[in-house]
Amino acid sequence: MTKKFFPVAFLAVLLGGIAWGADPEVIVIREKLFIQQCNDVYLNPDDYLGRAIRLEGVYGELTGEKNGESLSYVYRVGPGCCGYDGVAGFRVFYNGESKPGQGAWVEVTGTVELLPPGAEDVVALRLSQLKVLEKRGAEYVSD
Repeated sequence: MTKKFFPVAFLAVLLGGIAWGADPEVIVIREKLFIQQCNDVYLNPDDYLGRAIRLEGVYGELTGEKNGESLSYVYRVGPGCCGYDGVAGFRVFYNGESKPGQGAWVEVTGTVELLPPGAEDVVALRLSQLKVLEKRGAEYVSD
């Protein structure tokens, strides 16, 4: 049993915070290393394509510059060139009955998909679940 446990524990340490919740098929992006984990999805989309990801963050909507459509995001704020002016997270598609308000703290679960060339972003999450949470996590992250 120990020999089988060691590689799994070692892999969990290497992933630095990506964890699997009750459902082993869902990758959970946690607060620690949030930016790096999101970046890994963007840099290696083929490794995540079709996989489910769960994360918490701020819900926001913007109007797309190219076509004027409403674009939904779940993100956290991180360092940029001038202090905390960068963001990390994902564009999300949600077909639920009602959308949360701008700035609501949410937990989302969605499947990673690639958008067609020319889209506002390259990677997005097609949500299967969106929950508005009362307790907020760290909106500003540094790693």
